[in-house]
Amino acid sequence: MLRNETKEIRIGKVCIGGSHPVAIQSMTNTKTEDVQATVNQILKLEAAGCEIIRCAVPTMEAAEALKEIKKQIHIPLVADIHFDYRLAIAAIENGADKIRINPGNIGSLERVRAVVDKAKEKKIPIRVGVNSGSLEKHILEKNGGVTAEGIVESALDKVHMIEEMDYDNLVVSIKSSDVLMCIEAHEQIARQCKYPLHVGITESGTVYSGNIKSSVGLGIILHAGIGNTIRVSLTGDPVEEIKTAKLILKTLGLKKGGIEVVSCPTCGRTKINLIELANKVEHMVADIPLDIKVAVMGCAVNGPGEAKEADIGIAGGVGEGLLIKKGEIIKKVKEEELLPALRQELLNWKE
Repeated sequence: MLRNETKEIRIGKVCIGGSHPVAIQSMTNTKTEDVQATVNQILKLEAAGCEIIRCAVPTMEAAEALKEIKKQIHIPLVADIHFDYRLAIAAIENGADKIRINPGNIGSLERVRAVVDKAKEKKIPIRVGVNSGSLEKHILEKNGGVTAEGIVESALDKVHMIEEMDYDNLVVSIKSSDVLMCIEAHEQIARQCKYPLHVGITESGTVYSGNIKSSVGLGIILHAGIGNTIRVSLTGDPVEEIKTAKLILKTLGLKKGGIEVVSCPTCGRTKINLIELANKVEHMVADIPLDIKVAVMGCAVNGPGEAKEADIGIAGGVGEGLLIKKGEIIKKVKEEELLPALRQELLNWKE
């Protein structure tokens, strides 16, 4: 099933599924009970490009805090619930735009039904989430351990349970820290599920290892046309999750906007501190709303030629550098003027 063949689901003001673009989300790592800290983090995530935010709701105080948090943010708020069905109900009553539950750890059928009935009353979607670490004993025994087939079976069992309660306002999430298993599971469920899929590699690790695992896994899944909303799960500042998600989507041609910076890997010809320069350029262009490619090259020998595919670029020399537009040298400036000259060109950009 391709991305545009899924059911359309509305989360606050954001729609996923159908023909809508892949939405980027993250999760706060503040204490949800601390309203100001949580709001501050969400506002930073919004500025970075986050489109949906999820907050943990481990206590009734956290559920009640959602009402005040919602007043101060501008993107849909998802409540993440485990074990206690009363927290799910309270989160919905306090304005959650979606709830994330694993019906398997909510308890009895009656408790799941109580949550579904409340979601139905408020017309908000439920994200049915299953992780490889939460599979039922009978599924593990049947498949001889954790498998892609088992993850899919567990998720679809939960989906069917809620469908039998006459509710189909659903988003499905299946996650594993095993990248290849995660890919296989998504390929399987996409053929069997009409609902939008929330995609991510769970427990992927630190910013370094997590970025690599997430980029590989999400890249393959998304390139196959699977996935309607994504989260890059990193052990670190959640703003880094948004940066990575945006770059993954842009690399796959699934997202437009924002300057793409390309830079050469440096070599013995490099006469300028290219690593520092490339990082400064990447930081500098973050607030410039252009959909173009900027090249940062380390020498004047290959710089102009290698930057041809970029809209604009700079190439370093000995104490000076070149400003290059569409492969043509347009200006030679002193090294210390290279960055300001580039920024000036971008701020006055004309095709």
